[in-house]
Amino acid sequence: MSRQLAEMLVKDKIVTPQQLLEAADATNLGKSYVRYFIEKKYIAETKLLYYLSQKFGLPNINLAKFEIVEDTIRLVPPDIARKSQVIPIQSNKGTLVVALCDPTYISSLESLKFISKMNIEAVLTSYSAFDAAMSKYYSGGSANVGAAIATYQKDQKVEKSADAAFELVQVHDIESGGDAQDVPVIQLVNGLLSEAIKRMASDIHVEPYEKKFRVRMRVDGTMFEVAQIPLDMKRAVLARLKIMSRMDIAETRIPQDGRIKLKQASAEIDFRVNSMPTLFGEKIVLRLLSKDNLKLNLLKLGFEAQQLEVFKKGIYAPNGLVLVTGPTGSGKTTTLYSALMELNQISDNLSTVEDPVEYNLEGINQVQVHKDIGLTFASVLRTLLRQDPDIILVGEIRDFETAEVAVQAALTGHLVLSTLHTNDAPGTITRLMNMGLEPFLVTSSVNTILAQRLLRTICSQCKIESPVPKEKFISLGFSEEDAVKMKVFKGKGCKNCNNTGYKGRVAIYEVLNFSQNLKEMVLKGETNNEIKKQAIKEGMRTLRMTGLAKVIEGLTTLEEALSMTMES
Repeated sequence: MSRQLAEMLVKDKIVTPQQLLEAADATNLGKSYVRYFIEKKYIAETKLLYYLSQKFGLPNINLAKFEIVEDTIRLVPPDIARKSQVIPIQSNKGTLVVALCDPTYISSLESLKFISKMNIEAVLTSYSAFDAAMSKYYSGGSANVGAAIATYQKDQKVEKSADAAFELVQVHDIESGGDAQDVPVIQLVNGLLSEAIKRMASDIHVEPYEKKFRVRMRVDGTMFEVAQIPLDMKRAVLARLKIMSRMDIAETRIPQDGRIKLKQASAEIDFRVNSMPTLFGEKIVLRLLSKDNLKLNLLKLGFEAQQLEVFKKGIYAPNGLVLVTGPTGSGKTTTLYSALMELNQISDNLSTVEDPVEYNLEGINQVQVHKDIGLTFASVLRTLLRQDPDIILVGEIRDFETAEVAVQAALTGHLVLSTLHTNDAPGTITRLMNMGLEPFLVTSSVNTILAQRLLRTICSQCKIESPVPKEKFISLGFSEEDAVKMKVFKGKGCKNCNNTGYKGRVAIYEVLNFSQNLKEMVLKGETNNEIKKQAIKEGMRTLRMTGLAKVIEGLTTLEEALSMTMES
């Protein structure tokens, strides 16, 4: 049918016969004619959509702005959707509205009408929006989730009594002889985990509400919904996740922590799982920890050459405190683990105290805190000092007690690495003193402070130039001569990036070498702004500066760099 539409485009002089011949070669590699025309920019998608809408008398929509509910998606099974090249978007009073990008498939709607037992109405959408929606709702784990829900509802024979809401569903593995009714629940959960791995998500949020039960995932720092699960599956799905995480399924009143370990091909993936009681049931959040995605190499983290030199100088010092700051999810753990692996020599004793231990590192003694039995950061740190350490990593300095012990360790000949939550590198000094540390202790113990953020990178498959007025660059501190030459880019949105325009992330850093000049300013009681100005004079590149450098390199957008950094 793609060929039929292509010939129609040639006949109406939308594309040339020569372009049709080119496309014929491409179809041998599995591409459709029209997708080839779009990819080669022989026709603009907006122009094509308008032409098809006029030619076939069908209304057109922007499918990218539609959030299709799970109940509607289940009306058309994945195999039928692919065969008919349609996506159901709305159902109401016996009528099903479907979106298609190739109107020559309209003849397949008759069979769809027979299968769904509903009247069918068709609307047109662009090819890129259609492909993205097909990927979102009908590929991989998403398709398995939809199929599992349909099977569960079909086979559901549990009587709904008045107190059914208080029953606990026990879910067993298929291998251990679970009921057939449990199989769809197992398939659904497996489908969600597979989808998260496929999308390279960092977190999965399984969230119960009064009238819905949804699943969201965080990809490249942004949350989006992937499924809405029927409320009658809520208890079974939550129980399944808790069993896989080795939690107590009978306990629903207090938070619990657990882990799931999966193998996919040769890759080993850990899920750190936490449950939290909420108003309408337990919310479960899974954090994906994949060793394959962990790049423990300082050279691959995105440091500028001068920044890496300063940071290495700090971590190779015989003693002192090296601090990494930034919000949750900014990559602090990866930076610290990379530093540890850089320092991991047979001649040194390396120990960590973490909450929790995220990755197992060969050759490093790792301890997980356990507050309930008194195993806190401070108490473990005190014990580690009696274990003949050379280098210690403290997962986070949260209070005065931990800060005091870390500083004492740094002053007694140990190298201590740790994290803090502050907005920038100079602000860390003020934060330590606000915790109760004396200025002379801070200046005599701290070597280096690093602040970091993660910026989303532009999708390489839909990257286009994005003109920005030169006045914008001038306002950001560039000269008029440089501003005229500036070229910035953005992602148009495609199947590869789920129509976001972004794919992957890159770290940006602000590395402060705590020089003698800065230490004297701290002892004199200078403000944070004055300290920051002096650090910049001494060569510190701020987060804003390094963010803009990534924009100029074409790695990220100007909007992303400005939104994730503050004015220097």
